[in-house]
Amino acid sequence: QVQLVESGGGLVQPGGSLRLSCAASGSIFSNYAMYWYRQAPGKQRELVASITSSGSTNYAYSVKGRFTISRDNAKNTVYLQMNSLKPEDTAVYYCNARHIIVLSQGYWGQGTQVTVSS
Repeated sequence: QVQLVESGGGLVQPGGSLRLSCAASGSIFSNYAMYWYRQAPGKQRELVASITSSGSTNYAYSVKGRFTISRDNAKNTVYLQMNSLKPEDTAVYYCNARHIIVLSQGYWGQGTQVTVSS
């Protein structure tokens, strides 16, 4: 069992920045690939960024060059640095963990709201 708690969301103006955090507990953090998803009102949940246990990253095209995912295995935490925020980035952001080997073992956090508005 892995428990995930997101934090760092809030209201920010277009062009601003936020850093989201996802703290994990209950298992060996380094055994999991980590993901950030987001879901805007009326839209399906979409994958924003991912990072493997070794640090390899991937991003949705819409956030490339603006968002950076990172992890600190010593702190059992994954981050999403969001720069140059746009109104279309407004969504609830969810942290997800998936076991590297046992792919069916996946967990979700409760989400944190990000609102980009002037």
